[in-house]
Amino acid sequence: MDSHKRAVLVLSDGSAYFGEALGAIGARTGELVFNTAMTGYQEALTDPSYAGQILLMTYPLIGNYGFNNEWVESDKVHVEGFCVRQDYGQPHHVRASLNLDRYLADNGVGGICGIDTRALTRRIRTHGVMPAALEVYEDKKEADISALAEKARATDYSKLDFVEKVTCGQMHAFKAAGAGSSAGTSSTGSSTKKVALLDCGVKGNIVRELNKRGCEVLVFPAFSKADEIKSFGVDGVVISNGPGDPARLSSIVEQMKILIKDYPLFGICLGHQLMGWVAGSKTYKLKFGHRGGNHPVLDKQLGRVAITTQNHGFAVDEKGLGPDWEITHTNLNDKTNEGIAHKSLPVFSVQYHPEAHPGPRDSMYLFDKFVKEL
Repeated sequence: MDSHKRAVLVLSDGSAYFGEALGAIGARTGELVFNTAMTGYQEALTDPSYAGQILLMTYPLIGNYGFNNEWVESDKVHVEGFCVRQDYGQPHHVRASLNLDRYLADNGVGGICGIDTRALTRRIRTHGVMPAALEVYEDKKEADISALAEKARATDYSKLDFVEKVTCGQMHAFKAAGAGSSAGTSSTGSSTKKVALLDCGVKGNIVRELNKRGCEVLVFPAFSKADEIKSFGVDGVVISNGPGDPARLSSIVEQMKILIKDYPLFGICLGHQLMGWVAGSKTYKLKFGHRGGNHPVLDKQLGRVAITTQNHGFAVDEKGLGPDWEITHTNLNDKTNEGIAHKSLPVFSVQYHPEAHPGPRDSMYLFDKFVKEL
């Protein structure tokens, strides 16, 4: 931390939290949300699903094992700001190359530490997620709390299309793990399957898990047309996680309605919410969302509970599901929907993150299930 910098977090109601500064100088606004995971802070920072949000970690000690450019889920930090109780400062992990302050500064993002994150978390649980502004500034300057509060009040997360901001610019391919020079074969000698992955803000581990199962992954921009995807001779389609309000993404839903007729489909997180719209339902905003690595979910088809990694602020309204669809997963904390499937087509989706990274690996079987349908 730089002793010549200060930081303040200002909520839309005008309340201000002063603390020590981390990262880059500047002011940014976003929706203030919290994550309850004990590890995986670098993966969270680089998760595109956090675009447009200021992330608060409830675990009090962050940065103790440092940062490494290999421990990422995308090519940059996507949060608008980062709030922690205590920054470890000098990590001792053998593979750590940066500390929290340096990592945030290198990515142009500001952070704050030394604030009461427990009180802030309780505030969000009581009042719901809320707009906020986080400013890192030189200690000779005085923060303009009124101006920052006004900036926070002017921020409306649901009015912005964050998928457009984080999706890739063009299609790119990732070969199956161990694929050699023989075209169309994996390391096991079996035929390589091609999976189209709609990049709504995809985490890198989704690609890696599909590659491990012998699939070549073709990552398409989120707003690609169904005919373009079909032209590549794919065997199935995955719709990824991502940020923002799914109600804004009707154009993706329309393409999914076309693809569902010809391919197995697997939706993850935002992809699940879009699948809900395909199934005739709608989505609604949760009070403070589900973000962390210890959420229990009941798989009704298997009759077993998985501990899951989650990061979402919207949920599928089960009441609107069409007669051809069934509820497959339920959150055991608040009974919200966590999964649906078509009754006759090889199409299903889950609200949580089976690829985890970080988190429990209880739900990796869903990738096996999808690949078997190809």
